[in-house]
Amino acid sequence: MPKAKPLSVEQIRAAMAKTKSNRSAARYLNVSYQHYKKWAKLYDATEEGYPNLFEQHKNQSGKGIPKWLNNGKGDRSVLDIIEGRLDPSSWDPQKIKYRLFEEGYMKEECYNCSFQERRVSDYKIPLILNFKDRNKQHYRLDNLEMLCYNCYYLFIGDIFSDKQLEGFEDHKPLNQSNFDWEMDDYTLQRLKELGLSDEEEDDGSEFISRL
Repeated sequence: MPKAKPLSVEQIRAAMAKTKSNRSAARYLNVSYQHYKKWAKLYDATEEGYPNLFEQHKNQSGKGIPKWLNNGKGDRSVLDIIEGRLDPSSWDPQKIKYRLFEEGYMKEECYNCSFQERRVSDYKIPLILNFKDRNKQHYRLDNLEMLCYNCYYLFIGDIFSDKQLEGFEDHKPLNQSNFDWEMDDYTLQRLKELGLSDEEEDDGSEFISRL
């Protein structure tokens, strides 16, 4: 296994500027949490009151992270789910998926082809959480993988029903007034971080209308 590369102070500060926590910063740099922690602790903090960059970027209270990711479970970590201490059946699968990203347990990319391009409309990477043993209650990390739509279709099966495909291909003009562009808090936060969302439009409709 190749030795992990050092992280420069510039890399760590750039990751801090783009993320809300140390785990997210490690994911942003595509390195392990422990590797990130080792290097972040070597560099002096840019703000008073902190001994190093790692301590400065701690976010134990979840500040800036959408509240819906907590699912009303207080500070229970998604680690309780992936280690089998918490029954996932009462949790929203989408919230678990995004917490796996936010807390740095999984990379936000296709595990087969490394696809990680974001859609212009909502800044999401189109990924499907696949359970290798087909048991959707089995959240052990060695049973999980993220797949892009193409790889899921090639290796797992159809994503859309025949009826949905017919709707995509019927060549009828689309009436955009029938679409509901309301976005969740996670998506709106991402758009605001990129400067793509109008602060006066809480549902992101102003941004969508400009596409």
